[in-house]
Amino acid sequence: MAQFPDETIDGSFERQEDAFRRIIGKEADLPAIPGRYHLYISLACPWAHRTLITRSLLGLEEAIGVSIADPVRDERGWAFREGPGHGPDRAEGFRFLMEAYRATDASFEGRVTVPVLWDRLAKQIVNNSEDDICRMFQDAFAAPEAPNLFPAHLAKEQDALSQFLYEKVNNGVYRAGFATTQKAYEEGVLELFSALDQLETRLSSSRYLLGEQPVESDWRLFCTLLRFDAVYHGHFKCNLRRIIDYPCLHRHLVDLHGIPGIAGTVNLDHIKRHYYVTHDDINPTRIVPVGPARIF
Repeated sequence: MAQFPDETIDGSFERQEDAFRRIIGKEADLPAIPGRYHLYISLACPWAHRTLITRSLLGLEEAIGVSIADPVRDERGWAFREGPGHGPDRAEGFRFLMEAYRATDASFEGRVTVPVLWDRLAKQIVNNSEDDICRMFQDAFAAPEAPNLFPAHLAKEQDALSQFLYEKVNNGVYRAGFATTQKAYEEGVLELFSALDQLETRLSSSRYLLGEQPVESDWRLFCTLLRFDAVYHGHFKCNLRRIIDYPCLHRHLVDLHGIPGIAGTVNLDHIKRHYYVTHDDINPTRIVPVGPARIF
């Protein structure tokens, strides 16, 4: 059985398009006002994690509030319950993220995903694309002295690299893990490890993907590397190699994790419980592995 049947075609996982793509600072009714917008995430989700990392790196904790969902998602979707590392939504009082989607579009029938950037004034979702949200945090909210995660002189190369990372790595692990045929699985996993091999070579001659300073593309990779040995290697059958077996990729993971503000965004308990408990078509026993003993 497919984990998400509506997104599975001939055994291959085809991720749904993001439904809400409005841009703060570029539309007259969406000015960049600190405190007006609120971020809904799960610490388990790599896509949502990247928005939290960007918020931290750019120093936007006071400007953009955040609510963290329970990592265990059931048939009702992402929920806001009291628990270790997550809690109730104190911004709007949502019990389930579906409430935000339905408030924005009463006819919405797609899969409810994180992250979500919510407009507390208009009471509707602005955007549920992690790519757009990270870019808005930089362009609309970041102070001039904040790190530039999208340097203009690297724009063309960064765009191409980020697309490669999305297709082959970030979504590549899902193409392998959510495949429902041997053919689709093997195609996904072999493309994934070919990409990881290429990135290992790239990082052998550069500290970061595009030079001596991390850009947003590095954080795209980080969010997958972080989850790889704990989840994707076993749960998604991406088991040709581990990240700890790649010297340069592992160095990249450790280096980025050590940047101030990043360790506080990482919750391996949420990550493991989400995947192993929520994906019961893949792991019907819902047993959460104890290991690995070492990631960093």
